[in-house]
Amino acid sequence: MRKTSFLILALGILGACSQSEETSYKFQVSDIEPALIKLASDEFMGRMPFTEGEEITVDYLENEFKSMGLEPGNGDSYFQDVPMVSILSLPSEEMTISSANESITLEGLKDYVLWTQRTDSLVSFEDVEMVFAGFGIVAPEYGWDDYKNIDVKDKIVVILVNDPGFGTEDEAFFKGNTMTYYGRWTYKYEEAIRQGALGCLIVHNTIPAGYGFNVVQGKWKNPLLYLDERGSEKYTPAFEGWVTLPTANKLFEMAGLNGNELLAKSRKADFQAVPMNLKASSSIQVVAEYDVSKNVIGKVTGASKPDEVIIYTAHWDHFGFGAPDETGDSIYNGALDNASGTAALLALAKAFTTDPKPERTVVFLAVTAEEQGLWGSAYYAQNPIYPKENTVANINMDGINPYGKMKDVSLIGIGQSEMEDLLNVELEKVGRYSAPDPTPSAGYYFRSDHFNFAKIGVPALYFSNGIDHFEKGKEFGKALDDEYVQKYYHNPSDEYDTSRWNLEGAVDDVQILYEVGRNLANSDTWPKWKPNSEFRAIRESYMK
Repeated sequence: MRKTSFLILALGILGACSQSEETSYKFQVSDIEPALIKLASDEFMGRMPFTEGEEITVDYLENEFKSMGLEPGNGDSYFQDVPMVSILSLPSEEMTISSANESITLEGLKDYVLWTQRTDSLVSFEDVEMVFAGFGIVAPEYGWDDYKNIDVKDKIVVILVNDPGFGTEDEAFFKGNTMTYYGRWTYKYEEAIRQGALGCLIVHNTIPAGYGFNVVQGKWKNPLLYLDERGSEKYTPAFEGWVTLPTANKLFEMAGLNGNELLAKSRKADFQAVPMNLKASSSIQVVAEYDVSKNVIGKVTGASKPDEVIIYTAHWDHFGFGAPDETGDSIYNGALDNASGTAALLALAKAFTTDPKPERTVVFLAVTAEEQGLWGSAYYAQNPIYPKENTVANINMDGINPYGKMKDVSLIGIGQSEMEDLLNVELEKVGRYSAPDPTPSAGYYFRSDHFNFAKIGVPALYFSNGIDHFEKGKEFGKALDDEYVQKYYHNPSDEYDTSRWNLEGAVDDVQILYEVGRNLANSDTWPKWKPNSEFRAIRESYMK
């Protein structure tokens, strides 16, 4: 069955669609808006894990699942416990940088942001050597190693954001402007850890990062969550963090280096890491709290193939309370990110419990701690309730179109799997199309929960709202997208506002997500990764 040609299976899906068209649920704004308003309200306190906001949120989701007739997704429970640790890092307000001839003091929050994954009550470092390590990448398939010929053990590495392909327009070189995982900040910390670095500082630059330094500043003296890994022997560095570009240039100048020349050299495979002959000193006070957060999970058991599973995901969490904005608002409601996706998950679950039961099991998984590092989905991927061998596909929702009807959707990770072919079939039926992510340098493929399914080989589909507005075109749609990043993303201002939200486009997109999942649930298709996908070998290693 799993070796059947995709063309034949796609035709089978089309046939299944035509046979069941009259039973397909038709979504309306009223399917999405009430839950969106509720989840994004101040009552839910920004839905931060480990807080009263989490308790309110998961209770609400459980009650919604029960009321619509979803079965518990984890045995007789609607919850999967996710053991985690909340680490409140309280960095010193200053970091001292010294050379043989001078010493300067950097100002916390303004010049740098630090945090730690260590749970000791005090983490300090004094006169630790600093090394500029280019983009901090080890990529054998590109013949690339920024750590060759240097030992950074117990040192601080300073690293550029994104990857060497950014700005080159050469799609064969680290995929050009499309960020690879090597450009993602999480990878850079992971590689620094593998190299034994004491700490890692990423140089922030708004354009290649895809967001302003204000987003990074949101981590300053706020608790961050990690999976509880007590008992493991995993190395934990003293700190991770960012410095602003002006601060980095000041350090380069202090080290007798030219920032522009360093960037140019860093884009070449023969780059050699550069000792900066600078030493850094600072400290972080730590408050660690171990607790258990929750994924919320429900299901509709398949009629004829109950062991074959399709999983819809959305993250329920956001940032809770944080630094107030200019209006004094300190609640990070996360209306678009991701009350909207969670509301869509509920709408989809209602549809699957209303239409005839699908042949395969369909699971609805609302995960925790996405904003903290995709931890809820990471825990699920490491501890799956439904084996990966039986998981047909993942369909993820992280933000649902608030801008009205669009001709397109922005396909995140275009060219990765056959899930996009199933998506395109449904879009074409209604005169729409998929387009590449308009901001590929932002690395959105690595920034939401589908990524953890991809990492274990499960084909995953994720698209965001398009930019080709039905009435006002692409420039208008792109401007709306840019405005969201600049004014609302990860800010208290991300609230549901009927004066600027139009959910008609959200209805269209949720309908598409439903048709893709419903048709897949009523077929024998096992979508595959495409030949050039880095996840293909993972899937093929256990799917024979």
